[in-house]
Amino acid sequence: MKKTFLKVISIVLCLAVILTGSAFMAFADEAAGDAFFRISVSMNGDASSQRGFCWYTKTNDNSVVTISDADGNKVNATVTYEDVIEWEGNFCHQAVVSGLEAGKTYYYTISNETASSPVGSFVTDDGNDSFKFIAIADVQAGNEENFEKGSKVLDAAFATMPDAEFVANLGDFTDDSTNEEWDWYAKHFGDNNMATTLVPIAGNHDGLGVEYWFNNMFALDTSESVQVKDGVNYSFDYGNAHIAVLNTNDLLAMSNAQLKWLKNDMNGTDKDWKIVFMHKSPYSLGKDAKWPDALYLQKSLAKVLDKCDVDIVMSGHDHMYLRTKALENNKVSEDGTVYVLAGTAGAKRYEIRSFLADHFLDTDFIAAMTVQKHGYANYWNGTDWNQTKQTNIGGVFNCVSVNGGTLTVTAYVLADEPDENGNDVITVIDTYTLTKETGKNEITFTGDNTTSELEYNLGIVPSFLRLAAYALGEWLPKFLIMVPALLDVVINEGTF
Repeated sequence: MKKTFLKVISIVLCLAVILTGSAFMAFADEAAGDAFFRISVSMNGDASSQRGFCWYTKTNDNSVVTISDADGNKVNATVTYEDVIEWEGNFCHQAVVSGLEAGKTYYYTISNETASSPVGSFVTDDGNDSFKFIAIADVQAGNEENFEKGSKVLDAAFATMPDAEFVANLGDFTDDSTNEEWDWYAKHFGDNNMATTLVPIAGNHDGLGVEYWFNNMFALDTSESVQVKDGVNYSFDYGNAHIAVLNTNDLLAMSNAQLKWLKNDMNGTDKDWKIVFMHKSPYSLGKDAKWPDALYLQKSLAKVLDKCDVDIVMSGHDHMYLRTKALENNKVSEDGTVYVLAGTAGAKRYEIRSFLADHFLDTDFIAAMTVQKHGYANYWNGTDWNQTKQTNIGGVFNCVSVNGGTLTVTAYVLADEPDENGNDVITVIDTYTLTKETGKNEITFTGDNTTSELEYNLGIVPSFLRLAAYALGEWLPKFLIMVPALLDVVINEGTF
């Protein structure tokens, strides 16, 4: 009897140890998984050898970045850490990793003495004239369900273009830039974010009224940014392209200082392709296209783009897809710039404001257009937008490939509704190719392109006066002429 009792006690103790150990391991795994959050790798400086890392912790720890190669060997790269800052109740860590080799896939973890993040990866630019990337815009979710929906659009983009080397997010990552929203974004976009390099662009929901959130979410090269309060402007080379990222929150549209920076930046490259990413779109028929801040860009920014021979501009803000023909001096021209309003990857979508047509956007400029909103789903057929297609109702992503003197953009919709078998429905809504003779661009600017705080501040009043002069002298008269058409649409369609 005594032996039987001892056996029972032994079994009970073994089970207790096993269960306790399992519970401890589960707790440890959960703690490790939660120790580091909002992890991202961003383009920062030389795309062939350098990246910016950003992550958050609940406490101010001494966590570090570790870079490894495909065999798991630690890479002898240089890691430069910024000071850890407390931001909205959490701790923001940023670091720049340099000394990487071109054209290689690297793996990384974030760790401290007690925990380690999942393994992330990214690829460096190999410097040749062939590469691919994905562009999305305006997830702008305010609840977890819509972040999840937006993340499925990016999933579909990578399924369509698995060899994309980076993702350009054209702004409005969240709706209100709260801790809760950024955590939802990280939760649902985190897997993709940790498997690529991000090129983040500040949207108005990322900067206006929520100062410094954007700069504290991504480790970016701010050395030439005219300011960082409501966004960041920066640039980099990738393959045979030079890419500039603009901040359209800058003094509501764009300061004189940033326009000067862009002109110098684009004149300072001899890369074959000149590409601009920004949030607000100069050309649109969406909800926000009637206000002077975005429309001002048709006058101020477009002139700089024309002079610098920029090939393509990709933007967001108006939650629909629209591509213009090549434009120069606000007219159709084979030698001009193509403007792409990249659609929305989110659930918030806009219908066409027909009163804008031929007042603020000449319909002859339109090469393609798709409305993603439920109840509309209309698209441009070359003459009008009176036809509809139900598979247009969904989230848009753009796949871009560059191969020497050829640049191709293909825009897709991931339909909200699956097919009868429950499979995703992915439809091409636009595709186009730009071609050019390579080796023709020349460097015409080689000076300092930084802006001092004093220089920026001295330019604030002239920048506002320039915007005000446009608003009163050009925008307001056009708006007043448009009022009868606007009222007709408001009364008959309930759309403003």
